[in-house]
Amino acid sequence: MLAKRRQLPQIPTNDTERFIYCLEAVDDIETEAVTEVQKNLEHLAMQYGVASIYQTCDTIEGLEASLNALVLDDHHFKDYEIIYLVMTGEANSICLNDYYYSLQEIAELFEGRLKGKILHFSNAKVLDLDEEESQYFLDITNAKAISGYGHAYEGISSSDLDKAFFNLFKEDDNMFDVVEELHQRHYNICKLLDFRLYY
Repeated sequence: MLAKRRQLPQIPTNDTERFIYCLEAVDDIETEAVTEVQKNLEHLAMQYGVASIYQTCDTIEGLEASLNALVLDDHHFKDYEIIYLVMTGEANSICLNDYYYSLQEIAELFEGRLKGKILHFSNAKVLDLDEEESQYFLDITNAKAISGYGHAYEGISSSDLDKAFFNLFKEDDNMFDVVEELHQRHYNICKLLDFRLYY
């Protein structure tokens, strides 16, 4: 088994409901522990009414299988505006089971299949792309944007800011308005964590 999928608490949805699809990298998908990320997503559902699907992966094949299942098999794919990735890595890579994969490699795995999606990275990893790297990713995958943070987790998790970001999307689907509102409401933490959006 390459990836594990867990449905979080269901909340009433309407036809225009947006969902978060979260993929968290773990050491071993067979471990049943409830992670901090799962708790945060449950909180997001209960407090803000933002539904999500949560999955774990521990290999690049698991990541690919999870996103393929979402893209190919999930009839609600169009409702997932944000794909939330919680994984370690470096500026232009993710780390799964001690192997590093560049965002260029990830882009090629999902060529043309992320149309209109925003890939949002938690600050478990720094997101630092130059213009060429970000443009390549967006062009190859057809994603709408990549967002994340310039400062890595140093005792300050991005989870509260992530939740605020997702909740703002529920209210407004204009990405630029959302980012502006996020900075207005949470200026200090946006600055501290160095919130970034590549589009």
